[in-house]
Amino acid sequence: MKEAGATMNAVTDATSEEGKERSAMSDDHDRARSQLASVAHLDIVRVVERLHRRSLDLIRADLLEAGIDDLSPSQVMMLFTIGSGELSVRDLIERGYYLGSNASYSLKRLVEAEYVIRTASERDRRSARIKLSEKGLRLCDMIKHIDRTYHQLVTRDEEEARELEITFRTLKRLEQAWSNAVRYRGIRPGE
Repeated sequence: MKEAGATMNAVTDATSEEGKERSAMSDDHDRARSQLASVAHLDIVRVVERLHRRSLDLIRADLLEAGIDDLSPSQVMMLFTIGSGELSVRDLIERGYYLGSNASYSLKRLVEAEYVIRTASERDRRSARIKLSEKGLRLCDMIKHIDRTYHQLVTRDEEEARELEITFRTLKRLEQAWSNAVRYRGIRPGE
């Protein structure tokens, strides 16, 4: 009977030790996973920020090469946010996450340089509608053509094209998740 009790205690002790080891390993795994996740988010934000700056640098170089010096790369991006349709200034600000004063300044410059047409709304004269002019559409076409060349640099085969598509979908998912996090905290983007 003593032997059975000793054996049972040994099994319990061993099981207990294994359980402790598993628990410790699980805790280590959870900590490592938590650290990895937080580092990954910060790394993603930093990489996206650098990508954005490099993209603006490329646009700036392309504009200079084309002899265009009357708008900034950020204003070119605003043209793409406006797109081929017509929208209100408020929609532009919300769609592009622009600050009101920055958007107003850039929009004024784009209208003065004749890249954008601004008209008073028929329903509400205080509200303005905007759309790209022919000059703005031509510039966007030129930038899209140049962009296809850059796209070919990073998608040399089907596998790289697939990876880029997965990356895009992941970034869109992150954008949506972070937008929801901001929305449900009562914070608006840009504040």
